[in-house]
Order: sequence, then structure tokens, then C-alpha cells
Amino acid sequence: MTFSFSKLPVLAVSAVLASLSWQAHADEVQVAVAANFTAPIKDIAVEFEKDTGHKVTASFGATGAFYTQISNGAPFDVFLAADDKTPIKLEKENAIVPGSRFTYAIGTLVLWSSKEAYVDDQGEVLKKGAFEHVSIANPKTAPYGTAAIQTLTRLGLLDTLQPKFVQGENITQAYQFISTGNAELGFVALSQVYKDGKITGGSAWIVPSELYESIRQDAVILTKGSANPAARALVDYLKGPKAAAIIKSYGYGL
Repeated sequence: MTFSFSKLPVLAVSAVLASLSWQAHADEVQVAVAANFTAPIKDIAVEFEKDTGHKVTASFGATGAFYTQISNGAPFDVFLAADDKTPIKLEKENAIVPGSRFTYAIGTLVLWSSKEAYVDDQGEVLKKGAFEHVSIANPKTAPYGTAAIQTLTRLGLLDTLQPKFVQGENITQAYQFISTGNAELGFVALSQVYKDGKITGGSAWIVPSELYESIRQDAVILTKGSANPAARALVDYLKGPKAAAIIKSYGYGL
């Protein structure tokens, strides 16, 4: 692309030069994102790209599955996990940039049905058991699945309801089972059914935090991203006010 500056006013020339410099320093960051954080990172990426010029390319899935991929050399620069245990494990294995790990969000588990008034606000529907299927994410790879198992265990309902499980490989698939009617209800991340202070559809019980271990979601810069300015820029952006506002709007704690 060629520009002619001869007839442009000084301010316009400065603006064009600034734009060219901004684009010249833009980089791309490959991000592995826990499935529960799909909607927030999409919103954050839009603002991040506007403000920095860097491009975000995100892949979504289960935290445990991403751990396996990263251990096998997957080309990710940044990892946004659904727990803190997996990033700590990667840190101990010297697979991240030292000092880059931090908690970007605290997740909330919710029992949700796409049907209005199906789930009561105390979760009593679980005890009645008048349903054929309950959806959860795979507890071996998805922290929200682990939280669902912990909740049912502490309620004394695990053995009774386990035969009714419809298991998704990640929290997105668990949500899809419910939204399509393949399960009448199930455990998902609050962020999947919540926006700007309210449940966006169906009915839900926000599971009390004392029924499961705190879902501290940690981010890290992986070793591959150590020399990528966009990786550092994204992690810094996640700590800033714009990202924080978006994260809160999806029901996460900070």
C-alpha cells in the first residue's frame, strides 16, 4: 500500500504515520481458553484489538484436555484455565513464564434448565429427581464438572443421580445437552447463562459456594509466548478495568 503525503495537512500525516506504526507493531496471540470463558474472552478480544492492535486467536475446550495438548507441544502463547491447579502444575514443570500466573476470574457453578420455572431457587428439584437426565461436564478434564460432583456428594445425592448423568467433554457441551433438551437440567458455569445482572433464559439455582471448592481460574503465559509482545499485552489487559468490567458482567468474581 502506497501513501502520498504531499497534499495532506500535518495533523493528517501524523495520524497516518501513527496508524502505520501501530499496525507495524501489532502481533497475534494464540490463546487456549477454558470453555466457560468463551463469551467473556470474545468481548474482551474486541476491546483488546481496538486498544492495542494485537490480534487474539482463541481455541476453546476443557482445561484438562488443554494441559495434555500443551504438554505435547501445542502452539499456544497464553492459557486461560478453569482452575488454578493446572497452571500451578505447568509452573512446576517450568512450562510457563516465571511470575506470569495470576487469577483472572473466580467462577460460579449453577444448576440450570432451559425451561422456565423448572429449577427452583433452592435446588430442591435435585432431591425430587423427577427428571430423566442431568448434564455435567467431564470431571476428569473440566473443573466445573469436578465442582458438580463435589456439590452432589455434599448434598448426598451423587449415588442416586449418577445413573442419570449425561456427560459433556467440556462445559460447553454440557450446556448444549440442556439447551437442546437432551437433558432437562444440568450443572454449567454461571457465565453461560448470565449477563448484566440476570439469568438470560430458563431457570436456575446458583449453587452455594460452600458446596464445592473455589473455582479460581488462573492465566499464564506459556513458554512459547515468552517472546511474544501480544502475549504479555493480553495478560496485562486482563488485569485492567475494561476486562474487569466485562468479566464481572458475566457473573464472575475477581
